[in-house]
Amino acid sequence: MTPLVKICGLSTAATLETALTAGADMVGFVFFSKSPRHVGYETARALGARARGRARIVALSVDAPDDALDRIVEALEPDMLQLHGRESPERVRAIGERYARPTMKAIGVAALQDFAGTHAYENAADFLLIDAKPPKNAILPGGNGLAFDWTLASRFRPKRPWLMSGGLDPDNVAEAIALSSARGVDVSSGVERAPGEKDEERIKAFVAAARSAFARAAEGVP
Repeated sequence: MTPLVKICGLSTAATLETALTAGADMVGFVFFSKSPRHVGYETARALGARARGRARIVALSVDAPDDALDRIVEALEPDMLQLHGRESPERVRAIGERYARPTMKAIGVAALQDFAGTHAYENAADFLLIDAKPPKNAILPGGNGLAFDWTLASRFRPKRPWLMSGGLDPDNVAEAIALSSARGVDVSSGVERAPGEKDEERIKAFVAAARSAFARAAEGVP
């Protein structure tokens, strides 16, 4: 898989432009009212128009019903639907078919046995996102700034392309890539100055650090 860098939870034109100019491959927009990164439909429409053709546009939802997904797709016109809730493999497959778009299914992990939960989605989703499992009472299914033991992913070889998320930031993404052998990374809270407030310098630093780490990995340099 070609290395991928995704910046998620974008909500302003300025930070989106920074992510695009820095070279992000994917830009994510959150449609989940409990999240500080939630965007409304009109904001999403404007941001999607700015990003179109410059990076893959990803719409993140959490156990959203069809009527909500209809509105998301109409407003953002995403290239991909990221499903970050408890959607079953059947639901993931149905969403992909309904909207004729690739899907990315997020799966929380904390221990090696949690990776077994990915198998059921390998024939349902087009991409997998391995994220840190949230605490039991967490309000958000992701974006909590938590990491897992990245070495657990070092032998992860699913049938689908996959990205890694959870606790990544400009200072640790290179180590995370080296330890996990991931070829895609996804960040949200790790490039913020406060919940929901992206920091342009941290976005640029994250993309640069990830690109450098992917290049070193391709050359076999630790």
